[in-house]
Amino acid sequence: MSGTADGTAHGTGRETVAVVVVTHDRADLLSGMLDGLAAQTRAPDTVIVVDNASTDHTPDVLGARTDLPLQVITQANLGGAGGFHRGVQAAYDGGHDRIWLMDDDVVPAPDCLERLVAVDEDCLIAVREDLSGALVEKAAVEFDLRNPLSIHPKRSTVDGVYRDRASMPALVEVQNVAFEGFMVRRDVVTDIGFPDPTFFIFYDDAEYAVRARRAGRRVWAVRDAVLVRQLDFNQQHDLSGWKGFYMYRNLFVVHLRHGENALVRLKPWLITLAVVLLSPARGGRAEARNVIRAMASARGMRRLPDPAQPPR
Repeated sequence: MSGTADGTAHGTGRETVAVVVVTHDRADLLSGMLDGLAAQTRAPDTVIVVDNASTDHTPDVLGARTDLPLQVITQANLGGAGGFHRGVQAAYDGGHDRIWLMDDDVVPAPDCLERLVAVDEDCLIAVREDLSGALVEKAAVEFDLRNPLSIHPKRSTVDGVYRDRASMPALVEVQNVAFEGFMVRRDVVTDIGFPDPTFFIFYDDAEYAVRARRAGRRVWAVRDAVLVRQLDFNQQHDLSGWKGFYMYRNLFVVHLRHGENALVRLKPWLITLAVVLLSPARGGRAEARNVIRAMASARGMRRLPDPAQPPR
């Protein structure tokens, strides 16, 4: 691994960076996030905000910014997955060398982008902390698609392995990412394509990292690139509600597409059976219906859809 202080790649000169932000009805959080981008010691070359049909004062927030090179894309609410797909495509079409993906509820430390571009690697993540400064980086150190007995592929996380940021080495290899502070080089997109918009929410980021690693790229968490979450981490969701459908379905798609053996690819069917049999004691009929619908839908998503394929 080699890096340079000015973020040059392979001796070819200064790389351009496009930031992609996806937002929906969180104007005040978005405003703070954009303040963080405006304060960067290494300014982004463009900031692409994909507005998923916000109904609050998001247009006013965006219209008032004169301190950032903003490009605003307004579309129907296609979820985080649809937003990141559209934003990455716009950044790629704009010819940018690196693409930095960002949610609207995080704020980068002033030197976050400078720290990232100083690392000469194709796939990077900034490391998240909460408002108290506690490490809350949930990227997986191990994402296991080989062992059929692993109910969930995320086996260990950065904040599970390291007690705090100071105990981390400068770079930590990770096997999945969140689209909160993930940076990818242009040639990776050329090779593996775009985020899958059909996921809507959940696992689009994990699936993208699996594709990158399958293409021979390694993903590194950069300890000194600090990203501050403005909201508490809540990974508990109602599996009998509408989000539960997407959590089950997209987890199943990851296994069906990328499971490393037949038993792992069989696991979604076994999870579906187990949830249905246990439904009287846990999520009831609603969760059972969710998981059955999720399995049926996932079967039709085993192939990467055309919009997510590498650019032609």
